[in-house]
Amino acid sequence: MRTKSLKKNKINVVTLGCSKNVYDSEVLMGQLRANNKEVVHEEEGNVVVINTCGFIANAKEESVNTILEYVQKKEEGEVDKVFVTGCLSERYKPDLEKEIPDVDQYFGTTELPSLLKALGADYKHELVGERLTTTPKNYAYLKIAEGCDRPCSFCAIPLMRGKHRSTPIEDLVTEAEKLASNGVKELILIAQDLTYYGLDLYKKRNLAELLRALAKVEGIEWIRLHYAFPTGFPMDVLDVMREEPKVCNYIDIPLQHISDNILKSMRRGTTYEKTTRLLKDFRKAVPEMAIRTTLIVGYPGETEEDYQLLKDWVTEMRFERLGCFTYSHEENTHAYNLEDDVPGEVKMERANEIMAIQSQISWELNQQKVGEQFRVLIDRKEGGYYVGRTEFDSPDVDNEVLINAGEGYLRTGEFFNVEITGAEDFDLYGKVVTS
Repeated sequence: MRTKSLKKNKINVVTLGCSKNVYDSEVLMGQLRANNKEVVHEEEGNVVVINTCGFIANAKEESVNTILEYVQKKEEGEVDKVFVTGCLSERYKPDLEKEIPDVDQYFGTTELPSLLKALGADYKHELVGERLTTTPKNYAYLKIAEGCDRPCSFCAIPLMRGKHRSTPIEDLVTEAEKLASNGVKELILIAQDLTYYGLDLYKKRNLAELLRALAKVEGIEWIRLHYAFPTGFPMDVLDVMREEPKVCNYIDIPLQHISDNILKSMRRGTTYEKTTRLLKDFRKAVPEMAIRTTLIVGYPGETEEDYQLLKDWVTEMRFERLGCFTYSHEENTHAYNLEDDVPGEVKMERANEIMAIQSQISWELNQQKVGEQFRVLIDRKEGGYYVGRTEFDSPDVDNEVLINAGEGYLRTGEFFNVEITGAEDFDLYGKVVTS
């Protein structure tokens, strides 16, 4: 028997998926707070908004399980209402409404005003840049564009996020200023594709101009680039990276594969030769740059020869940071018309082998850092260590620097000069050096 909850209206926003979803949840929470609503992130609340991910099979499964979990809580009287938004809801709304009808309402990725209305709030247009950040106070994501115009065969993002839409530079500067006034020191620029930034608004790739404008914001000390597409990359960005101390010597550029056969089928618009030349140009222009990439193994038609080529290339290129994923066969994508012919166990073997190679490369590169000094931003205290990062490391996905907390108090969100005293595959150990 369902009993009516006696809790007052507290809205709990639950975020699944990538940093773009984190950003969207923060915007939603900022709007709710401006409407004098009590809102929390992944805590107890009697009204729940689940911001879902619909990118690949594992993410979809997690989203569905989370929805079912809160529907069950609703049945048991622990929560009063459950709303679902985000990519899964955008992509599969009719199916979800049919399969899980106990959700109060489903919303797509572009229906923020309607979602707010359902929550008893009004969308406030004047709140440019107003967000309730959920990340540690020293860094925040800055979404510079929405959607994607790329035709990649394996990717469902255009189905869920629509066409590429850049945010004007002046709006992003305003947002950065507000973040800086709240103590944010590091901006992590995100989009489905940073490379395309500005083409729709300014009729040219304008990422370099945006970086120069953001670098003028007082209080911001690091600006980091995530999710740049290799084809058409604006090389003037490298000039800014070299000349502007605030722009980290770091780039996340998902390359996905290197075999020409696979790249062509993936519709990536590049080749082995062009990709390799681009990376060499990066390292020539900014020798200190840390390059992060992601790869997909087990794509339809990937032969042993294609995979060996990829493996040899990873060994040769010695990426500072790398993640490897198994191909997920997604309906309504171009690749869904192909036979998903690489067995699951072969996909996993290939991914594990690539990551074993990368682990060794990372260990070797980390050993070279022992004895060197780096500027480190402290993110948090965990157990007996302060945990921080160099400019070559992004939160959650890259290396961390561990400093023994017993050797003195360090303030989180502050920068310190740290000498590296030891190194493992993905972690560095260090001690603070007083200048």
